[in-house]
Amino acid sequence: MNLQNTRSGEMEITVEEKLKALYELQSVVSEIDKIKTLRGELPLEVQDLEDELAGLETRIAKYKEEVKSIDTSVTNKKNSIKESQELIKKYTEQQNNVRNNREFDSLSKEIEFQTLEIELAEKRIKEFSAEAKIKSQQIKEAKVRFDDRGIDLKNKKKELEDISAETAVEEDLLANKASKIEEPIEERLLTAFKRIRSNARNGLAVVTVQRDACGGCFNKIPPQRHLDIASRKKIIVCEYCGRILVDKDIMTSLEDLVIAED
Repeated sequence: MNLQNTRSGEMEITVEEKLKALYELQSVVSEIDKIKTLRGELPLEVQDLEDELAGLETRIAKYKEEVKSIDTSVTNKKNSIKESQELIKKYTEQQNNVRNNREFDSLSKEIEFQTLEIELAEKRIKEFSAEAKIKSQQIKEAKVRFDDRGIDLKNKKKELEDISAETAVEEDLLANKASKIEEPIEERLLTAFKRIRSNARNGLAVVTVQRDACGGCFNKIPPQRHLDIASRKKIIVCEYCGRILVDKDIMTSLEDLVIAED
């Protein structure tokens, strides 16, 4: 390629060379895409499982905290019952030494009140115990699910690691190759390439003209525009899908370029 220095760190290349570089870059990143396709949905599945496990862990901790709070409430009610029983015993003994019916009736009301307090406390203890039982069951079920999903995560990670190990070397080589191809491409054009690529469902930002149609969206290209594309004197994008268009013969010239460089 004819490269000329324009400013520190950047090189000037012709439009044709830009198109060839973009097409070659597209070819390399498409190969990387194929490798990522082998991994399929595994990375997302692993992330989902990790998120679910984190959620279950938080839920179990919350349930345990609630059980702890219920146990404290049960203890408080038992202490309250004990206090009421002591008061009943005290008031009953005082009834033996009253001087009139008014004092006796007053103590009887206190005894009745403490008896009701005991009944209410016992009722609340039963409710707390039932609630604690439900929470304990929820903890048990959450732990079972946590263990099951933990096994699933371990298996998915192993599967992902195996696939990644098989393709790691090839992917690294391709990534390095892509970085080298990007070097002479101006930042504005490279940014546009990456933007188009991210918006394209199949990751194709650069496509060849096939049978007078865009190789990305397959819409027909007018004859004059087709000639402009073949001339390689300016970068032309598809008016329908926005992909960068190159003529199919660029593949041959690209192969010739590689042979010449070798």
